[in-house]
Amino acid sequence: MEEIKTEDIKVEENKTEDIKAEDIKPEETGIEGNQPEAPAEDQVKGLTDLLQRTLADFDNFRKRTAKEKAGAYDDGVRDCVEKFLPVLDNLERALSSEADKDGALYKGVEMTRKQFWDVFERLGVTETPGIAAPFDANVHDAVSHIRSEDHGESAVAEVLRKGYKYKDKVIRPGMVTVAN
Repeated sequence: MEEIKTEDIKVEENKTEDIKAEDIKPEETGIEGNQPEAPAEDQVKGLTDLLQRTLADFDNFRKRTAKEKAGAYDDGVRDCVEKFLPVLDNLERALSSEADKDGALYKGVEMTRKQFWDVFERLGVTETPGIAAPFDANVHDAVSHIRSEDHGESAVAEVLRKGYKYKDKVIRPGMVTVAN
């Protein structure tokens, strides 16, 4: 009898529908109870087919759950970062309003803001393009238009609130003024 190895079993990668073990009927495998008249070779083929289908079903399940797990992690990161963005905005407002750039308060707030950015960078969070970047409705939220010769046509003239994205998905669009 031939030994079956898991390396010999090929699983189709681009299946349009998943195989379900409960969909396989005993008559499709060539095994109907304990039929003494069925040759042993037919039973082996039927069991081999059943095993291959079961392995394919398990492989589909493993891939699907890995994809769902990665998606859930990304959703969690985006949700968490979104909740911290107002804190980062307030830190940046505090830095821009402080007149004494050499004071201990300014340096402490600046270090806190830098820590936020270090964590965001490790997570893969980036800012959306800002001033002078072409306006992109996918990452910018235009709140006003101005006439300006300093900026190009449909370029961001002013950033009112920074936008952020995580792995090509926008967490918060940038609130901008666009030059016409």
